Amino acid sequence: MSLDTKALAITAALLWGGAVLVVGIFNLATPPYGEAFLEWAASFYPGYDGPAGFGSVVVATLYGAADGLVGGALFGWIYNAIAGPRA
Repeated sequence: MSLDTKALAITAALLWGGAVLVVGIFNLATPPYGEAFLEWAASFYPGYDGPAGFGSVVVATLYGAADGLVGGALFGWIYNAIAGPRA
């Protein structure tokens, strides 16, 4: 059985980007919420400086979606390479 790499990539992008968006919005509403997560994200997403406003949330969400897209595509590709051809 093989995975649909495109579908997996889009799903991962939506999930990871959505998670970053939700944490970012909750952080704007109640500032201590998710600060450690957002600071962790700031450590590897260039141009994102951590929880600082709605613009930062948008930037982090876009980075998260791109990260999820690439990660999902790589996971699907590696899985399909290991699993072999469809039967």
